[in-house]
This record gives sequence, C-alpha cells and structure tokens, in this order.
Amino acid sequence: MKAGVITFPGSNCDRDAVVALQKVGAKVQKIWHQETKLDDNFDLIIVPGGFSYGDYLRSGAMASISPVMREVKNLAKKGVRVLGICNGFQILTEAGLLPGALLRNKKMKFICRTINLRVENSASDFTAKYKKNQIIRIPIAHMDGNYFADSDVIKKLEDSQNVAFRYVDNRGNVSDESNVNGSMLNIAGIFNDAKNVLGMMPHPERAIDEDTGSKDGLLMFESLFG
Repeated sequence: MKAGVITFPGSNCDRDAVVALQKVGAKVQKIWHQETKLDDNFDLIIVPGGFSYGDYLRSGAMASISPVMREVKNLAKKGVRVLGICNGFQILTEAGLLPGALLRNKKMKFICRTINLRVENSASDFTAKYKKNQIIRIPIAHMDGNYFADSDVIKKLEDSQNVAFRYVDNRGNVSDESNVNGSMLNIAGIFNDAKNVLGMMPHPERAIDEDTGSKDGLLMFESLFG
C-alpha cells in the first residue's frame, strides 16, 4: 500500500503524517509541491497541515493552484483517496475538491488544544474502524477553522451523510460551548460525494500514541491501511 505526503513551503505536519503512515505499514513517498506528474499507483494522498505559502491571500489559496494540486485533483477523480488535514482541508476547499470555506475562528484567536469529536459516518475508507457516534479525542491547532457554506450545501452534506465529524462535549452532545471555532452545525470534517476525499481541521496524525495524549487518530490510518 502506497501513500504520498505533499510538502508545500510552510508545511509543518508533513513529517507527522509520514510517521503515522509508517506506523501502520504504509510505503510513504514525500511529494514536493512543484511536482507536475504523479503516478496512478497511490492508495492515498495526504495534504498536510501547516501554513502553506505563509497563508498569504487566504489560507490554502495559493497552494490550491500549485502544480501538484492539479495532479491531486486528477487522482481524486480517478478514485484515489485524498486526506486534507487542517491547512490541507483549507487547500481542498480552495481547490474545489470539497465545498464550503474555512473562515477565521469565531473568537478571532488561534486555538491549540485537544478536543472531542463525534464520528458521524463510519461507512468510509477513512472511518471504517470507528463506530458511528464514537467520541474521540484529537488535537486542533488553527486560526481559520470556522467551516462555512450556504444552506443548500449544508443540506446536501447532511442528506448525503457527508459530514464526517462534529465538535462535541465529552458526552457527545453538540453545543455552542463545544463548537471551538464557530463552524456551522459544529462541522469538523466532511467528505466529497464519492467518499474518497476527506477534509478535517483536527489532526489525527498527532493522535497516534498515548504518550502524546491520545491514539484515537491511529484508527483512521488503520482504517486506510490496516
């Protein structure tokens, strides 16, 4: 099983993603942002977190039109799985691979802590080892994580079961208090219609060992390569 991890100028979670993938036995290839051709034999492409191109213009805007993202879009259309984490989620929305946008956090401050997520859909390659409604602990670290989309997009996400995760309290309840960044309907991650593209603000690659506070993120990589 082969995975690719993209590195943009300003990426800072690409190594974490490599470590997580290697932990579940995946063969990993690092991909530079200027690559113009990717092989079709990837099982997964990760668009990692960080501050690609310094987050100039908008978070993810410049990275979304980089040479490698043209190839990522082509592979996604062919069914290759794509995981965008944090800045990667922002890049996927800017590139049109996922709907909506990530806006400035509601309190206009950078947030860095471990939060509770509820698994909304376990019927995907990314979430197969989770249980529906399972509560997991995953870290976040972002300034622009406030998910927004118009009402028609939100309805389609709900109707198509394309909401992957929501921010919740420790009992699994959706509330204003648990909505750390102001995202619509507490949305923390979404799929595309084909369920082969997932974007999420929390960092599963930082939750693969109890020594770092949680290994709930490891189940995602085991779902993909277990």
